[in-house]
Amino acid sequence: MRLFHTSDWHLGQNLHGQERDYEHGCFLDWLLRQLGQEKPDVLLIAGDIFDTVNPPVKAQERLYDFIVSAHEQQPALSIVMIAGNHDSGSRIELPAPLMRRLRTHALGRVLWLDDGQLDAERLLIPLPDASGEIAGWCLALPFLRPAEVTGAHLGDDYLRGIGQVHEWLIEAANAKRQPGQALIAISHAHMAGGSVSEDSERSLIIGNAEALPASLFGPSISYVALGHLHKPQKVNGEERIRYCGSPIPLSFSEIAYPHQILDVRLDGPTLVSVEPRLIPRAVNLQRMGPAPLAEILGQLAALPDIDLLADVQRQPWLEVRVRLDEPQPDLRHQVESALQGKAVRLVRIAAEYAGSGARGGSDEGDVLIELDQLTPQELFSRAWLDNYGSAVDEQTLSDFAQLLQDVQQESEQP
Repeated sequence: MRLFHTSDWHLGQNLHGQERDYEHGCFLDWLLRQLGQEKPDVLLIAGDIFDTVNPPVKAQERLYDFIVSAHEQQPALSIVMIAGNHDSGSRIELPAPLMRRLRTHALGRVLWLDDGQLDAERLLIPLPDASGEIAGWCLALPFLRPAEVTGAHLGDDYLRGIGQVHEWLIEAANAKRQPGQALIAISHAHMAGGSVSEDSERSLIIGNAEALPASLFGPSISYVALGHLHKPQKVNGEERIRYCGSPIPLSFSEIAYPHQILDVRLDGPTLVSVEPRLIPRAVNLQRMGPAPLAEILGQLAALPDIDLLADVQRQPWLEVRVRLDEPQPDLRHQVESALQGKAVRLVRIAAEYAGSGARGGSDEGDVLIELDQLTPQELFSRAWLDNYGSAVDEQTLSDFAQLLQDVQQESEQP
């Protein structure tokens, strides 16, 4: 059996107010060609399909047009997709009855039976191979929200509830599979030891909860297709437990490594190989600085001029970071003037102030931090410190994290 492992498409994402639909369209066209050429048995999409719980119509059209095109091109292809923490689980599942006719399985939530047992059957997806025989089972684990894994039957311990869901689902899968069949888990989670991208990955850690241990996936699982962390990586060096990463750089902190999908091959339950397939970058993200203003202006002047015959949509996104000795009220005007006629699209200017500042900075300099760089937890901690003159205590921060999760869950209703 052969699988393509993808994740974190973030359809509908904006980069500092600029939409990325063109880039996502290029990625999906490339992926469709790869599916047509290589003909894997399964395509996995490990969560964060959309960037927000209420994605724009264009982003939803992108997803469903792709699914239809993939099915028309390769009718035997199975697609399994799960909701991530950016997604609305109910929205992902809403068209599920229609998508099943296209061999696409959409799982957004875990459900419980009346007797308090996990409804494991709906989370176990048969995976046929090219001959039509069931070569394996997919264990679909969408992002597990506290309300789904705590309560009367499981108690209030979020991590314990997550562990119980994994244990019951793996037990059900082992009972269902026949000799020679593989178990493939697809999950959207933050595993312990993973390298994060702070600018574009919303925290999954709630209160005192830690990142999840790889031991949740026992040796009976042939491969674990993970989503959430945008940088491709193995978990604890294990070949079988992988993040494939996002298909495009979703922030300027993600431009230093290639983006990819993973081509996974199995022989029965044995993992044979995991090979990256590098995704062409349709639009570059270019970061300039930090450097003094005069130096930055010189670098901007040296940028290539606009080619009137070139596609404007392929012009790089540009972030400029300027180091200042004192405030420059006309900073944006100077930067934008230097960029007149240049083949880049400015999306952000960040200023760093050298020397001591109003807050009593160190010799290394104070950084002007924009609100969109801070997580809600960081904003709350700063507001608490400003109001009460002391750091927020752990219990209050935990209560805030739980409240934030509740608000995000309420906003998911389509």
